[in-house]
Amino acid sequence: MTAPVPAASPGNEQRLQRVLPIDEEAARMAAVRRYDILDTPPDGAFDRVAAIAARLFDVPVATVTIVDSDRIWFKAAHGLDGVTQIGRDPGLCGSAIGSDQALVIPDTLTDPVACANPLVAGSMGVRFYAAAPIVTSGGHRLGTVNILDTKPRVISQDDIATLVDLASMVLDALELRLSALHRLREEQERRIEQEEARERAERDTEVIAAFASTLQRTLLPPNLPAVPGLELACHYQTDSPRDVGGDFYDVFPLGGDKWAFFLGDVCGKGAEAAAVTSLARYTLREAAQHHNHNDPTAVLDALNSALLIDVSIGTRYCTCVFGTLTPTTDGGYTVVVAMGGHPPVFHLQPGSDGAVQLQGVRPSGGMLVGALEGAQFASRTLHLAPGHGLLLYTDGLTEARLKDGTMLGEDGVAAFLATRTTTSATMLVEDTVALVADLPHGAGDDIALLALSVPLTLATGQPATAVTTHTSATPAPARSTSRD
Repeated sequence: MTAPVPAASPGNEQRLQRVLPIDEEAARMAAVRRYDILDTPPDGAFDRVAAIAARLFDVPVATVTIVDSDRIWFKAAHGLDGVTQIGRDPGLCGSAIGSDQALVIPDTLTDPVACANPLVAGSMGVRFYAAAPIVTSGGHRLGTVNILDTKPRVISQDDIATLVDLASMVLDALELRLSALHRLREEQERRIEQEEARERAERDTEVIAAFASTLQRTLLPPNLPAVPGLELACHYQTDSPRDVGGDFYDVFPLGGDKWAFFLGDVCGKGAEAAAVTSLARYTLREAAQHHNHNDPTAVLDALNSALLIDVSIGTRYCTCVFGTLTPTTDGGYTVVVAMGGHPPVFHLQPGSDGAVQLQGVRPSGGMLVGALEGAQFASRTLHLAPGHGLLLYTDGLTEARLKDGTMLGEDGVAAFLATRTTTSATMLVEDTVALVADLPHGAGDDIALLALSVPLTLATGQPATAVTTHTSATPAPARSTSRD
């Protein structure tokens, strides 16, 4: 057995009286704060160290302490019920952090500094004290592992080594706890960043949706005009409020008593599609004023050239229906329709049995607009008599999915229209919107609808008042109607 440590050796006395320099104490306190251990709830790992120390050394009191700037706080205390902290008086724990070596006081009454400590001079009557500092890898002494007895005693060098090992175990527990805290804080920061990112994304989505809706409205006429003796109805429904669609339509005067209309669908979505849509819409209006009103194919020729010339368009192209309206003596209109790669226009006429007779209008040979130089376009002339109607639509209607997953298709649209008993433009649009809304998957793409009908003349012989449904540029169905 190694020799016991003598009481109150000169080295011990020097350690007891040593006060840390200001800068060293500040660095030590920074280390204490970094471990974030002060005033935390009891922890089994530290409680076990105190209990093991008391059992190994057969002492009534063993503690794990952290030395604060003005107090000594007990992280674990065996044999000190109800005590959580004491003042930072010299002699015991407050002096034990003055050195990296263990401090052993065999008899506190013979020690010139420890004898005045409240734990020695007070009711507890501590006569033996030994402590090993808890030292970080950076050399900062956070606190101590202590053993105390009410009678003097001596311990061996092996005992001191054991006490030092217990202090190292406490540091290991502190490091594990600090590592867990760092991971927890990183996870909390990550969650906060994710939440902030989600909130930013939601705000960005709202801004994008508002921008897309505003941009979409600039690409569509705010209202259809009042055309004498003609009922007009339209509907626009976007597949997503965040994307600008490429569907477009318009009705406008050509001068005198003639009118023009068009409906088209640009390939793709987003900013590029919006650029093509804007170019197509204004090119059609401008070309219609300068070309032969009786030859709508010339207007599609002009659009084809414009799309091919503008290098900013890239490979964008569109399908389009362009038509002219010329009044006839029976109160109807002569309609000349030119088509470029677009689904057929449906011409509805009242039948003798009250059901609607249906004819698909698609002149053969009409090519995509903006895809090829020298593309050929075809036209057809028809009579829109009183009681007749026309329905124009984009392929979002025909591509809507049925319950079995198949597309509605042109045949499905035709079958739906064949069951009707009215050719009213307003009812055509409203019922078609309802048809899509009732499908299990709704529309799979943007849908634009434009309907024209000539109401039957009134008893006075005067043409019926023009009726126009307002445009909707939102995903919700548009069903409002106004009368001019």
